[in-house]
Amino acid sequence: MPVSISALFAAVYIDLPENSRHSGTENERIGVISGMSRFKLNKTVVMIGMMGAGKTAVGTVLARSLGVKFVDSDHELEAASNTTIAEIFDNFGEEFFRKKESQVLARLLEEEPCVLSTGGGAFLRAANRDIIAQKGLAIWLKADEDLLWARVKHKSTRPLLRVPNPREKLCAMLRDREPFYQMAGLTVEADPNYTVQDMANKVIDVLLADSSNVLNEAR
Repeated sequence: MPVSISALFAAVYIDLPENSRHSGTENERIGVISGMSRFKLNKTVVMIGMMGAGKTAVGTVLARSLGVKFVDSDHELEAASNTTIAEIFDNFGEEFFRKKESQVLARLLEEEPCVLSTGGGAFLRAANRDIIAQKGLAIWLKADEDLLWARVKHKSTRPLLRVPNPREKLCAMLRDREPFYQMAGLTVEADPNYTVQDMANKVIDVLLADSSNVLNEAR
């Protein structure tokens, strides 16, 4: 049964128990390593970029490498509303989803520093860019259209690609969104020859070299 609008509005404000706010296995969603990390994360790192850029995969390994938790804003919204992103789009529309997405994002950025993966459209909203700039640091995982298409073409969980020509739609979205993604604090280019760990290491190098001091090596 589709969730009601009132229930979905209420859900994003509920401080849910820790064991109900994430999906997936502990390793998939948290990425906390045992022992002491050699890094200190001072602000939340927010992974932005297109669907298929690797935000969740790289973010999970990055969080494990830094010894912090990994959070996926889409998964948080699904857990809070007890429905899927696709169902929210189908039942309430994209604009409603974007409002809920912003509310969840604002809540997550008030929590302790972590690696946070966002939906591909989250950074397009000015309010989201502002709060990310205040509370965290955005990193754009930049991938070209060939790599993106190779990763998403067999997936049926992307509501925005449920069109007669999904590749054409993907390319149009990339062109429209790139000017917004370019506003991110940092950019890391995806390399199809890199492993996920290679990409996570590349993000760490970029963070350590940045003057913002979002990430430091622990002393």
